[in-house]
Amino acid sequence: MSANAASRPKILTAAFLIGPATFIAALGVIGPMLYLLRYSFNQYDPMELMIETFTLSNYVEFFTSPYYLSAYLTTLRVGLISTVICLVAGFPLAYVLARSGSRFKNLMIIGIVVPLFVGNAVRAAGWMSFLGSRGLLSVTLMKLGFTDGPTDFMYTEGTVIVGIVAVNLPYMVLSLQSVLEGINRNVEEAAFSLGAPPLTMARRVLLPLALPGIAAGTILTFILAMNAYATPVLLGGPSFNMMAPLVYGQFQLNNWPGAAAVAFVLMATTLLLTILVAIITRQKFREG
Repeated sequence: MSANAASRPKILTAAFLIGPATFIAALGVIGPMLYLLRYSFNQYDPMELMIETFTLSNYVEFFTSPYYLSAYLTTLRVGLISTVICLVAGFPLAYVLARSGSRFKNLMIIGIVVPLFVGNAVRAAGWMSFLGSRGLLSVTLMKLGFTDGPTDFMYTEGTVIVGIVAVNLPYMVLSLQSVLEGINRNVEEAAFSLGAPPLTMARRVLLPLALPGIAAGTILTFILAMNAYATPVLLGGPSFNMMAPLVYGQFQLNNWPGAAAVAFVLMATTLLLTILVAIITRQKFREG
């Protein structure tokens, strides 16, 4: 009996076991998405709310409206900046955790994971109390003599980025740590023994080997940043527009076709950029 024939029953058994669950999961995800996609081609009417038709007017309005384009570009900018900050800040922290032999390593990991147990809205409320005009930062600056009066750091793009980074940083650290722990320390020691400075070793040895973790953490944090809702609403205020709050606002106005179109533009942009990152990472990993 050939090896292919012997493995065929195992493949059929695995397909039988995971097939129904996969089908149900795919139906639960793809079904509503297709239904929402159909909504995006309908027409909004203030009296009838939605008219069943097939029109591109919702997408045309999105790409021709300065309001929508501003929210779109802001979302891209905030997503990219916050992802880069998470990567730059998370890589050293993940490296320290991966190479740490301290008995407190598990406590440090718990300290990184614990914030994930708190909802985004609660964490955003904490940032509001810290960055507000009567918050800890403003009071501290006044007592130190750096400011003459209360300073409000709220409702800016920088504040939103800080809040999103605080939410997404643990995901980046955990994604990188698992990969860095799998890299043999002898590779680093060999680079040092050949006279490579620390930065050269990190750039020529460590970063190429850590590319899978960098890609996973980057994709995950970028998706979360692009779809952030509570943080932009609470820290950005009503004048700060991002795509996820925009979708919710259109649903509140009963403009289901418009909301569906905005949601699909957001999803398509996120999907295309994540695929691009995955392709670039795979090519770089093969070259390395």
